[in-house]
Amino acid sequence: MLPKNTPTALTIAGSDSGGEAGIQADLQTFARLQVHGATAITCLTAQNPGHIFRLLPCPPAMVRAQLEAVEAAYDPAAAKTGMLYSAGIVREVAQFFRRHLEIPLVVDPVMVSTSGRRLLQPDGVEALKKHLLPLTAIVTPNLAEAEVLIDTKIETPEELRAAARIIFRQFGCGALVKGGHLPGDGPAMDFYHGPDGEWMLTSPRIESGGLHGTGCTYSAAIAAWLARGKPRIKALELAKNEITHRIQESAQA
Repeated sequence: MLPKNTPTALTIAGSDSGGEAGIQADLQTFARLQVHGATAITCLTAQNPGHIFRLLPCPPAMVRAQLEAVEAAYDPAAAKTGMLYSAGIVREVAQFFRRHLEIPLVVDPVMVSTSGRRLLQPDGVEALKKHLLPLTAIVTPNLAEAEVLIDTKIETPEELRAAARIIFRQFGCGALVKGGHLPGDGPAMDFYHGPDGEWMLTSPRIESGGLHGTGCTYSAAIAAWLARGKPRIKALELAKNEITHRIQESAQA
């Protein structure tokens, strides 16, 4: 039984059998931030931090059934997506949020795994751009994902900042472009551009040793704080603090 007044956040993502990314990471983040997590699983994976051995996508109709089941019993105050894998799944998710524009949606545009496995098919990328991003409150691409979205190489902080602006103008959604993979020894910089302005979020650059699931945790934290009623910029700041803390913990372990 849920404690009274606990907000619900919905995660739509793949299952990570290693428990460090995907649905599992999202639920852990929701629990830490005192949000109830509802789920719609898009893919089953056999994976560990180093490799994805097998991947089995859910039929789009099954994703739709999970969303309808959550809709019938809960009132999500925010939602996020992770691995969507196929154009069919992307379209089902977009159809759901087209009916629920009141739910702020955070899209982590997961495209390729750390080990190099494709997690969003090429037609899925196009469906994401066409159908889902226009319904999105905040999209959270890393460096490589932002390059795919704008079809431009990004090599400097200024180009990262410009990418956030281009994504906002092109797709109409707030864009938080993450700069953790930019070369250099300076602070880790993320740039946000959206209808509420432009912001830079920074944190010390920490050697994480290839920490798995940071993108999932970051986007889940944004969704959790939105579910708790925080304004968009405050949710981004709090989520940045959360992921920085998790990376610090991992580095010290």
